[in-house]
Amino acid sequence: MHAVSQYQEFVAEYLQSQLEIKEPKNLYEPIQYILGLGGKRIRPVLTLMSAEVFDVSYEKALPAALAVEVFHNFSLVHDDIMDDAPLRRGNVTVHEKWNINTGILSGDAMLILAYQYFEKYEPVIFRDLAKLFSKTALEVCEGQQWDVDFESRIDVTIPEYLKMIEYKTAVLVAAAMKMGAIIAETSSENADLIYDFGLNLGIAFQLQDDYLDAFGNPETFGKQVGGDIIENKKTYLYLKGMEFANGVDKQELADLFSVQMEENVAKIAQVKEIFLNSGAANATQKAIEAYTFKAFETLEKMDISAEKKHILRVFGEGLMGRKV
Repeated sequence: MHAVSQYQEFVAEYLQSQLEIKEPKNLYEPIQYILGLGGKRIRPVLTLMSAEVFDVSYEKALPAALAVEVFHNFSLVHDDIMDDAPLRRGNVTVHEKWNINTGILSGDAMLILAYQYFEKYEPVIFRDLAKLFSKTALEVCEGQQWDVDFESRIDVTIPEYLKMIEYKTAVLVAAAMKMGAIIAETSSENADLIYDFGLNLGIAFQLQDDYLDAFGNPETFGKQVGGDIIENKKTYLYLKGMEFANGVDKQELADLFSVQMEENVAKIAQVKEIFLNSGAANATQKAIEAYTFKAFETLEKMDISAEKKHILRVFGEGLMGRKV
């Protein structure tokens, strides 16, 4: 096993070896741009780590890891268009740097490029990887559609929201880990357990992302703080705010989330105050902790060494940015 920083280097080096600007440049330059923005590359790291958890060299998992990273970034390009987001990882988004049409087309190309990386595997492994990937890609689209639908609904429930983030975010984290297991040709039980580990960690990660969208540091968060509030997204924070807030605050929160404003500074401040005073912020932190623990429970059932269970646990704790 290697350190997370080493896996990140392996992914970056392999990505660099695969990138090339082909014609037409306006199709491929945006792809190189978004992939070059870095980030933690958590999902491909998980694929490499998972392969080594099941005793296969990370090198064998590099193509699948890059498929996951390319797909993830494809989804970000299209998400940013749908959200009209100005920033991604502290940099201008693809559709702002080029235009919307370029963002759509380059994103489409990335989806196809992602599938091509599975062609580097033997037929049986290729089949299993492609099957998992197709299922996951469709679930991500379903999650994104639910996310969009929720913006115009006033009756979104907590279970619906959790299902949405499971599909939009967590299934790709889970699939990234299961791909490593497939490449290592471990037991189906181990593959399913590491999928569940990734799924619960992914839900915790998205809940944390929701929390940081409101309460994160703009300099380290990398995205526009308060973006979900501006977009009137019915996040876990919002739903808990509506559940816990007193009558006056509840009505104010509902009113604030029913309009689009020209100036959003005051709106963001008012909403955050309600999140804090109602206990919604604290409830969200408790949910993050609960899903992280749920992920760790699956580790105990996995047929791997205690040392490797510890490595996965430490990674999960680090990913959530705290000891839980």
